Amino acid sequence: MSKLKVSELFYSIQGEGRYMGVPSVFLRVFGCNFTCDGFGMPRGEKSNERKLVASNINQFKDYKDLPLVHSGCDSYASWDPKFKDFSPLLTTDSIAESIQKMLPQGNWVDEHLVITGGEPLLGWQKVYPDLLSHDLMKWLAELTFETNGTQKLSKPFMKYLSEWTSREGRGKNSLTFSVSPKLPNSGESWSEAINPDIVCEYQKVGFTYLKFVIATEEDLKDAESAVSEFRQSGFNGPVYIMPVGGVESVYALNNRRVAEFAMNLGWRYSDRLQVPLFKNEWGT
Repeated sequence: MSKLKVSELFYSIQGEGRYMGVPSVFLRVFGCNFTCDGFGMPRGEKSNERKLVASNINQFKDYKDLPLVHSGCDSYASWDPKFKDFSPLLTTDSIAESIQKMLPQGNWVDEHLVITGGEPLLGWQKVYPDLLSHDLMKWLAELTFETNGTQKLSKPFMKYLSEWTSREGRGKNSLTFSVSPKLPNSGESWSEAINPDIVCEYQKVGFTYLKFVIATEEDLKDAESAVSEFRQSGFNGPVYIMPVGGVESVYALNNRRVAEFAMNLGWRYSDRLQVPLFKNEWGT
């Protein structure tokens, strides 16, 4: 029986991007190829908040006890190996059964499944077909992978996803790749983070868009350069920008400014509803 290492599994509303405001089940899997320690820090500096949390890890009993951070990756516990014991290995049966119990009607109606991370396309592509083909997942109509856009889709997984979109009255737009390429403000290198050819492969099987985290005008210029590279490679989907900030005090500093940037460029603005509504607590 297939298993996934699961950091979080919860029901909420989608706070970002194309499905903002839609009731959604979030499946957060463990593992990532980036650390994004630069978020919320002066350019060129990296946060040490998650390391401070890890140095006191014995104070915390489970995932939800961990503190939120003001800088660095706000989902640090979903990929940092020091927190791996907070993410159990769950069978696809148990995941599907847990999801069914979360759904208001006890079955998929208008809800949406978001598979996120960490980086959800890193290491788990062989397992997802077992979950998505489960009897309890039959009526799922809309699926999103929240990805950093660096992981190639294997040929078997691409084939499966194409088949999934053709069943049960679905269409290609039922599958979404919400791609958040990491700009230099994340602390990651451009050569590793910006992968237009990989993202163009995603749009062959599902609706694909870009979503950038913005704090400053310098970040905006980086986003413009990245979008230019993606367009030159054949990417034709929409572009969203959203404010940096995993806690409300940081988020509120620049959300209006980022919205104005989006208006000026003709891009789409994405809020982060989980921050003002739920304070970005775990499980929201």
